[in-house]
Amino acid sequence: MLGNFIGVLFDGIAYGSLLFLISVGLSVTMGLMNFVNLAHGVFAMVGGFVTVELMNRMGVPFLVTLPIAFVISALVGFILERSLYRRLYQASELDQVLFSIGLVFMVVAAATYVWGPSQQPVHLPEWLKGQVAIFGLAVGIYRLFLIGVVVLITLALGLLIERTRFGAQIRASVDNQQASKGLGINVNRVFSLTFALGSGLGGLGGSLGIDVLGLDPTFPLKYMVYFLIVVAVGGAGTIRGPLLAAILLGVFDVAGKYYVPAVGAFVIYGMMVVLLILFPAGLISRRS
Repeated sequence: MLGNFIGVLFDGIAYGSLLFLISVGLSVTMGLMNFVNLAHGVFAMVGGFVTVELMNRMGVPFLVTLPIAFVISALVGFILERSLYRRLYQASELDQVLFSIGLVFMVVAAATYVWGPSQQPVHLPEWLKGQVAIFGLAVGIYRLFLIGVVVLITLALGLLIERTRFGAQIRASVDNQQASKGLGINVNRVFSLTFALGSGLGGLGGSLGIDVLGLDPTFPLKYMVYFLIVVAVGGAGTIRGPLLAAILLGVFDVAGKYYVPAVGAFVIYGMMVVLLILFPAGLISRRS
């Protein structure tokens, strides 16, 4: 019984880590740039398809595809921000929602036309398969790898936002654009790079999550609500908030599907309601 509980807990943490890695980019764009971007899952799907294509068609090793997926997703995000998103920064939330959801449907249709509607296969390297014993308990190697990657990225992202000149420019640009421009900060460039960073993280999460979340053209729609829940519950514009929310929701989602499969899919929504009632501004507010 204890072994099953720890196994569920471990799988939930790994699942939550993936949700966080994808959602943290959405937290950045919604909380720091004040843009309601429902199309964030598109960048995760782009990263996933980049990995699938590189591995299946060109034989590129899995680990090598990850930075490539990050760069390509970031580049796609940069281009879209420059050409489309920045036109709507001052628009209403409704306009932003309608634009981003329209972009999702366009990308889903295009991906279905190119790759078809079926799940995309991916074959992990042998050293990431199987299980390893830790303190007498068997845990999945790949899930352990996911948790390790997310820990490293979380630390690096925290240092970038809180301890670097670029992070200070982001915070200043969000708090007061006019004053930031007066200090010589190129606000447009800062926003473009921030959006690209969030898109790249989403693409990296999509690549890492193929074996866990799956990958098909409906991916941006299928997980859109999950990403929004993580950001809403955790608190937009923070790193620790979405991380805590993603871990909690991942654990309860996996536990619900394991222990009460009849209603397991609804556990995460119940948790969302409870947490938002208790913490209406999110678990950790950017202003706290």
